[in-house]
Amino acid sequence: MRTTPAGSAVLLAACVLLAPSPALAQAPIPAPDRQIATAVLPAPAEMRDGAAVWGYAPDGKFVSLRRGTNDMVCLASNPNAPSFHVACYHRSLEPFMARGRELRTQGVQGGAVDTARFAEVKSGKLVVPTHPAMLYSLTGGSYDPASNTIPGARHLYVTYIPFATAASTGLSAKPAGKTPWIMYPGTPKAHIMFVPDM
Repeated sequence: MRTTPAGSAVLLAACVLLAPSPALAQAPIPAPDRQIATAVLPAPAEMRDGAAVWGYAPDGKFVSLRRGTNDMVCLASNPNAPSFHVACYHRSLEPFMARGRELRTQGVQGGAVDTARFAEVKSGKLVVPTHPAMLYSLTGGSYDPASNTIPGARHLYVTYIPFATAASTGLSAKPAGKTPWIMYPGTPKAHIMFVPDM
């Protein structure tokens, strides 16, 4: 699989999904209302008000900031991350995403996170959706509190379809220009990558 350097950075940020850091106390923690306002920005406008939001308490712990009333879960930016990154995804993905955050907090890194999750999905311990489920994210840029926007942020749109393949979807398994493609085909993490400006 080949991606551009910029694409690789966006993909890595999306895969990490704001894993909480054990040393968050060193960075200032934004107020909960600001974390909520920024966390929901990747989601479609009509889904933002009802989204559940996870973020950071004053002591740096990863906590629920708002209970949701719809099917969207949004994550605030990690104050200690090298760049701004927020993501929203369908609630059916939460067990898989939460397990990834848990494993990273325990010190599991890189491909070992997916190895563990894939094994747990295979054993039935971890559940993944049986239907397509969307993820939206924004990475980079500089947050503007006056407008509650992130000028310069890169958008990423992903549709998770666990276990889908190139053959089952008609999508290529290789990125090619502005054509959607399937990443991690045949695995619990299989998803369609969309070019943001298509």
